[in-house]
Amino acid sequence: MTQGYNLPPGTDFTAVLQAELKAKGHDVTIVNAGVSGDTSAGGLARLDWALDKSIDGAIVELGSNDALRGLDVAQTRDNVDKVLAKLKGRGVVVLLAGMKSPRNLGPDYAAAFDAIYPALAKKHDVLFYPFFLEGVAANLKLNQADGIHPNEEGTRVIVRGMLPIAEKLIAKIGANSKPAP
Repeated sequence: MTQGYNLPPGTDFTAVLQAELKAKGHDVTIVNAGVSGDTSAGGLARLDWALDKSIDGAIVELGSNDALRGLDVAQTRDNVDKVLAKLKGRGVVVLLAGMKSPRNLGPDYAAAFDAIYPALAKKHDVLFYPFFLEGVAANLKLNQADGIHPNEEGTRVIVRGMLPIAEKLIAKIGANSKPAP
């Protein structure tokens, strides 16, 4: 979702979020480490090379493709758990963006999958945005023809929803970087 599947350059989530934050006076550079079609296992596998010492914060949005493929919920949870642990172990301030399972996989799968994100946010004490696609999921006007990936307007809706918590992420990064009195 963050990679910007099928969107023109500069209209993906990270580019729009960076522009909105800069317009609000925040001097930030957001690196898009999203890979279209990637699973939580893929995100975990490439985490080490995606991070460098200049990363102060991370927005973690993983698992949507796991749910679309009906992958094992326990494995998705374990992968996201390991990503959060690695980031926190490196002193990276984290915002976890939750996902929800498609309802066609049944109520048991949906309940188990949807519970991953609030539980991990609590376990790791990270900032939490409950549903990355809030206001966009299932809205045909805000999605591409596939009905899954946000279009340009859908991306702007996601950014508007996440902007307040992204500013909290920036504030938390700033608070962590100040020397103790």
